[in-house]
Amino acid sequence: PGKASIVVVILFLSTLWVLPMWRIDLRAPQYPGGLSMKIWINDVKGDVDIINGLNHYIGMSTIHKKYFPEFVFLPTTRAIFMSLGLGVLLLNRKVGYYIWTGMFAFIGVFSFYDFYKWEYNYGHNLNPEAPIKVPGMSYQPPLFGYKKLLNFEVLSQPDIAGWFYIGAGVLLVSITIYEWKKNMAK
Repeated sequence: PGKASIVVVILFLSTLWVLPMWRIDLRAPQYPGGLSMKIWINDVKGDVDIINGLNHYIGMSTIHKKYFPEFVFLPTTRAIFMSLGLGVLLLNRKVGYYIWTGMFAFIGVFSFYDFYKWEYNYGHNLNPEAPIKVPGMSYQPPLFGYKKLLNFEVLSQPDIAGWFYIGAGVLLVSITIYEWKKNMAK
């Protein structure tokens, strides 16, 4: 597999430390400019205090960096993965590249599952003492895409570093499939 692709993947992943990886945007009549929450590899930023204030009324937990162990293990796992990529680059073996790609896929799927699980708990485990109660209503934000929650329109999507992360995965998987098919044709 191409050594250049390993370097590109490492560069793409390095954006996680300087750019946000995910964003959740909210629009409602009382917030015509919208509200935004940006998730970084080690923090959550944006209109978090306003969102926490609004979510209090429907019984949702507050969002604080300290409640997310992911902000500790995300940077660590990504840094280890990038270091392993340097090892794959130096060893220059196809099997190493394939294993590295498999690891990326596993980490990516696990990360999305973890994010979904957090969103589920966040939107379903509501404080029964909340001032506003809508029977049968849950407030789980979408993992990816659009959802209407009461009078809020919510859009959840990758931010700049998230798109680079996805690009890294597409590159790894594409080259792995290409190399595998090329070897099968021999």
